[in-house]
Amino acid sequence: MQKTTMVKKEQAAKNRKWFLIDATDLVLGRLAVESANILRGKNKVDFTLNVDCGDNLIIINTDKVKLTGNKEENEFKYNHSGYIGGLRKRSYATMLEKYSDELVYDAIKNMLPKNRLSRQIIKKLHLFKGEKHDHEAQKPEQIKL
Repeated sequence: MQKTTMVKKEQAAKNRKWFLIDATDLVLGRLAVESANILRGKNKVDFTLNVDCGDNLIIINTDKVKLTGNKEENEFKYNHSGYIGGLRKRSYATMLEKYSDELVYDAIKNMLPKNRLSRQIIKKLHLFKGEKHDHEAQKPEQIKL
């Protein structure tokens, strides 16, 4: 007889690992999908929908991520402060130059479900623009995408 295992929160916290992804020359959307799956824990055998059973993820070189097509010129990121005339519009080209970590963060966050659990999951994501990161003590495993 087959049995379905449901992971509890305490079990999931014990089995967390640290992974490292180098985003150099990776396409943004594909990086976001793989990262969201690792953060949610969908790459594990004992994935449970309502429990945060994912792993911690470090992404370095976010400034070297690539966009396909003409997205750098044609796509824009909009942000509104809530005040009249408070709309801010930035092209993806300027986002890649100055705010590449914010661009990668938003892409990954939009791949997660929109609920309380995703706000807990996204805290396990650590983004860095350059090669250096401050999580060497956790001994992260490198992942090739």
